[in-house]
Amino acid sequence: MHDNLLVLLLLLTAAVAAIALAHRFRLPAILAYLAVGIALGPHGAAVLANNEQVSGFAEFGVVFLMFSIGLEFSLQRLKTMRTLVFGFGSAQMALTAVGTMLVTWYGYDQGWRAGLAVGLAVAMSSTAIVAKLLSERFELHSRSGRQTMGVLLFQDLAVVPCLILLPALANPAEDMVRAMSLALLQVVAVLALLVWAGQNLMRRIYDVVAARRSEELFVLATLWVVIGLAYATGAAGLSLALGAFVGGMLISETMYRHQVQADIRPFRDILLGLFFVTIGMMLDLGYVATHLDGLILAVLLLVGGKGIAVLAVAFAARNPVDIALRTAAQLAQAGEFGLVLTGMAYNLELIGDDVFQVLLSAMLVSMFIAPFLIERVARISGQMARGDWSHKAMAIHEVAVAGFDLDQHVIICGFGRTGRRVGEFLAREEIPFLALDLDPAQIRGARPPGGRVVFGSADRLEVIQAAGLARARAVVIAYPDIPSAERVLRLVRSQRPDVPVIVRTPDDTHVRQLKAAGATEIVPEVVEGSLMIATETLTQLGIPVERAMAHVRTARAERHASLLNDVMPERRQKPRS
Repeated sequence: MHDNLLVLLLLLTAAVAAIALAHRFRLPAILAYLAVGIALGPHGAAVLANNEQVSGFAEFGVVFLMFSIGLEFSLQRLKTMRTLVFGFGSAQMALTAVGTMLVTWYGYDQGWRAGLAVGLAVAMSSTAIVAKLLSERFELHSRSGRQTMGVLLFQDLAVVPCLILLPALANPAEDMVRAMSLALLQVVAVLALLVWAGQNLMRRIYDVVAARRSEELFVLATLWVVIGLAYATGAAGLSLALGAFVGGMLISETMYRHQVQADIRPFRDILLGLFFVTIGMMLDLGYVATHLDGLILAVLLLVGGKGIAVLAVAFAARNPVDIALRTAAQLAQAGEFGLVLTGMAYNLELIGDDVFQVLLSAMLVSMFIAPFLIERVARISGQMARGDWSHKAMAIHEVAVAGFDLDQHVIICGFGRTGRRVGEFLAREEIPFLALDLDPAQIRGARPPGGRVVFGSADRLEVIQAAGLARARAVVIAYPDIPSAERVLRLVRSQRPDVPVIVRTPDDTHVRQLKAAGATEIVPEVVEGSLMIATETLTQLGIPVERAMAHVRTARAERHASLLNDVMPERRQKPRS
């Protein structure tokens, strides 16, 4: 008992120190967890030499991650993504697997069966790493983010046939077709049953639980849903993460989505961190040092070859260069399911010990460098997007045409639910507006009369100028991406220091940062919601509406005064002598 507590204490101490250093140097937390695994694993201090129990719990990190991702993707959204999932995803996996098989077969003098096993393993990308990075960078719903998530979803679906195909590769060829056919039927049957039953039961379950008004019961019910659906798909021979994803997607159709998301986050982050610790434990630095040349070549072949395959598919899908590069970088690394397939191929003796060690090390190194690669390519592609007129001229032309005859209008950056509501109010007052959005679904949707919605990124100077910034009456930033909002603010202030800019934020964490960047008014949704609740409470207690609203105005004035003193201390009046 005391030994287990000592190991847990060392693990937590190393994790706290590593995460603190990662935040200090602005590095992804993933790298900190990987470093802890290397330091405490069997190839380091050997504190976590027996990692079977740790791995069992860590697997649920990926389960909870997929559940939280499912909360972001409703069934309707998944239907609209079917081309990305089954078109882009299947093309990426087939091209990567075949290319890797040929390199392994001829370049490394392995048989075609070994080549196919390696190809299927390499074709998998890391859902845990990429989804977490995209979520932190607010890019889950960008064009490259949607493509990446579509491919990752297809890979999760393809895990099951792969798990059945690898044992079949060790058997005669006639058994392979039958096993694959059964696997596909199994996938379709289980997913259809889960979706059909879930749509009928999920809302009723949460209605009953919510009616009890117990926070503890709500959290337990959520954990029951996650574990239960993961067990259901696992028992059916599918991946645990796939069942959790379906559960999250079904809950996203209910009104309880945001509460579930908040309740599940602590479990997801802790268990996902533990998963990355177990990944770091697998890397043998001694083997890396003694086989450095072969390992560097393997990493270059894995990351470079996989990136080229994704680029080819992205260009075939008519993506601009910057989006294709982002998508390629996000999918170029190996994945956790690839590690599982590699271990299975080794146990089935489809690959030898040398191939296993090189492949495992190359896959782990690719996962280590993935955050740096994604960040670097994002910067390069951002610079290309700002200067690549051949790909942006048409979009800018459409923005300019839409805003050509507008004067004293409002520019709305982002036309989701918040931007759409702002547009409705402007339309009632007959104030013209031009909305910029990157989501084709928002652009095609119905909009109030007097408004125009066009495709365009508001954090590009040429786009917001084409929207008529010089003639605009006000600018509204209606999406919660803080880095992008700050870029829009600085661009607007460089051209129009006088125009009012209203910014939406999820909470008041970044209010001072945005105020310093030039925001005229910042509306934190949490703060404004609490003020409205306080107003309604006073009204229900018999306080006159006018007096309740006066309290709201006073609270807002005090908050604004505090912000003004923090942002512009030089304007404070000095006391008279």
